[in-house]
Order: sequence, then C-alpha cells, then structure tokens
Amino acid sequence: MITFKEGEIKPSGNMYFIYGDGGTGKTSLSKEFKGNKVSFIFDGSYNALADTTDTFVFAFDDTDAEQIQAMVDYYIEKVIGGENIDVIVLDNVTALQNWVLENIDGKSKDGRQNYQKLQVWFRNLGMRLRRSRKTVLVTAHQIDNGSSGLDGKGRFEPDMNAKTFNALSAPFDIVGRIYKKDGERYIDLDSENGNHAKNRIDDRTLIKANELVEPAEQKEIPTEKPKKAPKKADKTFEEQVADVANELGKRA
Repeated sequence: MITFKEGEIKPSGNMYFIYGDGGTGKTSLSKEFKGNKVSFIFDGSYNALADTTDTFVFAFDDTDAEQIQAMVDYYIEKVIGGENIDVIVLDNVTALQNWVLENIDGKSKDGRQNYQKLQVWFRNLGMRLRRSRKTVLVTAHQIDNGSSGLDGKGRFEPDMNAKTFNALSAPFDIVGRIYKKDGERYIDLDSENGNHAKNRIDDRTLIKANELVEPAEQKEIPTEKPKKAPKKADKTFEEQVADVANELGKRA
C-alpha cells in the first residue's frame, strides 16, 4: 500500500492499453515513448523493434510457456527495481493470456475456478505495473464482433476473457483501439462508440497514433480582427473658430 499526505499526491507514469488488428502497428507504438524501455514480447514480433537503440527485449516463445507466470513475475519485479528504466512494455497480452490459461486449465475440478485464477493473476499484474510508478504500454489483439445494429457501435473489443481484461486494465489511464484509415493510424478513445475505451488523461476521443504520448499542439484558429474606425483628421484653425462661435450662439 502506498500512502500520500494531503496535498502531496505524487502522480505515477501513465498507463496505456492499446488493442487492434494485426499489422496496425501496436508493437511500433513503443517508439513514441521517450527514455529507456524494456519490452516483454509474447508473439515473436520483435522484428518491429530492430532499428531501436533504447529498448531491451525479452522475447518469450513456446519453450517458456510452462513457466510463463513465474518468468513474467520475476522479470517484472527486476524491471520495477531498475532505476534507469522509464517505460515497461507488454506486447500482445492476448498471447500471454492463452499461455497462462493453458497452465491453469485442468488444475481445478470446476472450470470457473480456472478463469478466476486467470483473472486474479492478471489483476495482480496490472496493480504491480501501477505500483512500478513507471510509464506502461500494454497491447492486445482485437475481436471483431461484426456490425451491431445500423451504426456498428460496440463492434470491437480486446481478444481476452472479458473479466480478465477488466481485471488487468482497471488501473490503466488510457484504453483505446488502434486502426488504419486512408494510410493513417488512429486510436479511438471514445467510450460512446461502444468499444472498450477510456481516457483519464485529457478530453481527446480520437487521435493519430503518433499523438498518443505527446498531443499535437492545438493551434489557435485565426479570427478576423475588427477594423478600427479611421482616425479623424485634426480640425483646421478656421473650423475650430466656427465651432466656438456656434457654441457661443447656442448659449446666447
């Protein structure tokens, strides 16, 4: 437990959960974050980081599957204790979930207990990441549920067990869906679209992927300034004399 005195609450690093289809650039999102990074990759997509010089990579594969929980717990704690680490990345927790579930599956007589254990492990992982006080990026694959009604709202969600996703993402500041349109990558942060989304950092609801960490500068829209009335020319001496004469005539 962390305690803060009144008026002395120290914010931790922001936590981002981004899900989307394959090929939308989820792994490459880590390049948008500044500082030293440690990336835990669970689907073999480390080639996307081959040109980086600021990222240490743990690339897990099927040979690690049977010990995956213990390995992730161990290395996460090591990273949390690292003073020179600024960002923790978990790339494709969909694959991680499947390995963890396979390890848990069959160890309980009641299948529901398997999913309860799955949810507890991921909930503890999410809170451990928050406790690190570092910036965190987690990615997952998406599920396309097809069109829902006429507007298609609520069509997409992370490819995870729903309660497991909720348990993991609860402490996260941003949850959004990444997708491509007209050659651009966008992230939908609008919960009103019916997809899983939230933004507790600011009021943006739809952003370009490269604006996830640093919002683009909002340029003020120029407005036409009202034109000033032309300055009246000074009156001639004769005009001033006429004005005085008129004023004296009014008083007579």
